[in-house]
Amino acid sequence: MKNNSRTIAAISTPQGLGGISVIRISGDDAVEICDSIYRGKTGLSSVKSHTVNYGHIVDKNGDAVDEVLVSVMLAPRTYTREDVVEISTHGGFTAAKKVLDLLILAGAFPAEAGEFTKRAFLNGRIDLSQAEGVIDIINSKTEIERKNALFQSEGGLFKKISEIRGKLVHLAAEMQVAIDYPDEDLEDITVTDIIDTLKSTEKSVSEMLATRDSGRIIKNGIKTAIVGKTNVGKSSLLNRLANEERAIVTDISGTTRDVIEEFVNLDGVPLRLLDTAGIRDTEDAVEKIGIERAKRAIEEAELVILVLDLSRKQDAEDKKLLELVKDKKHITVANKCDIKSENIEADAEISSKTGAGIAELARIIKKMYNFAEIEAGNTAIITNARHLAALSRTKEALARAIGQLNGGMPQDIAALDINEAIDFLGEITGETVSEDIVTEIFHSFCVGK
Repeated sequence: MKNNSRTIAAISTPQGLGGISVIRISGDDAVEICDSIYRGKTGLSSVKSHTVNYGHIVDKNGDAVDEVLVSVMLAPRTYTREDVVEISTHGGFTAAKKVLDLLILAGAFPAEAGEFTKRAFLNGRIDLSQAEGVIDIINSKTEIERKNALFQSEGGLFKKISEIRGKLVHLAAEMQVAIDYPDEDLEDITVTDIIDTLKSTEKSVSEMLATRDSGRIIKNGIKTAIVGKTNVGKSSLLNRLANEERAIVTDISGTTRDVIEEFVNLDGVPLRLLDTAGIRDTEDAVEKIGIERAKRAIEEAELVILVLDLSRKQDAEDKKLLELVKDKKHITVANKCDIKSENIEADAEISSKTGAGIAELARIIKKMYNFAEIEAGNTAIITNARHLAALSRTKEALARAIGQLNGGMPQDIAALDINEAIDFLGEITGETVSEDIVTEIFHSFCVGK
């Protein structure tokens, strides 16, 4: 994979109304191209690196297009390790687009999706896992997800993988010397030494794989079904947790006919909420379909929030629901505590109307899923499916090597699996990854990053 020498440009801020827009340019000709459309106190070619310069962008007739601030950053101390210029224009739909058009006319090429970060990877500034951490920061929906992505983007995962891979590379080198020069007077590496090292690295890989459940929660949220009878406040609870009128709420029973899905951040806990139809006996054909979907949502959910009603007595339908969710991980919440008239045994009393008890609900979920450990951020939590696959293949290769050595097979046979494990770990950091995979990863980025 060789870097392209062309100079690229793109708008790095979201399209639309706003205070400013930023156009990023990277490449050998970045300063020269920008200087050709810039008018300021001094030309950009003569300013110091990492300075912000005031001036105007002008068209071919010398007419001002916009008043701008231009940041000049010279290689190698830049995001891409190339010369980088960032032009801050007024926000909106036209100013930044006009400046970008002028840059392209002056010789810049439109950047592809993720091309700036791809150049940072190709130029050795970051490894592939750090690049993926960048897109995870951009897409993060909770503070935990942001912190984990930042840890990865700053090289936390790279360091851990490199430590494991380095041990295996050193081991493979020692084994290869012993295999290639059996008659030389060299310090022998014993089978016991090899197995001990392999078991140690396998343990480290297993510890990383053990974070997959936490990683899935951080990345995708806890799939949570809100269930209960009609008119107990399920949709009101969804709206309260989502902080918007996401579901229709009326006094009419059976308003919700289908499963409504919404991603919410509940005090740092990512939840994929499913608001379901009220479960009851009915002759309404459409409502029956909704109830069947509600039951299916219960089966598929990781967590069920069963909503009971503090304004009326529990009845046979409530007992059926309690029986329905007893084998699922679930929380019972007694809603309408602001108009409470009954005493109901539940994990938490809440009011979807006033918000009372919602903090306690969040606390219960955090305790149930051990969020204190996740929030501590003491280790690399694996959230990326590609990383999980590579680590799984690494563990399998190490297990095969250990099994072969324990079975009395020659060291050169085990060495094949050890080298496979080294390659699988290299796929995570980008040291042994194919160009097709790199291209696919960066195509998931937005243009301008």
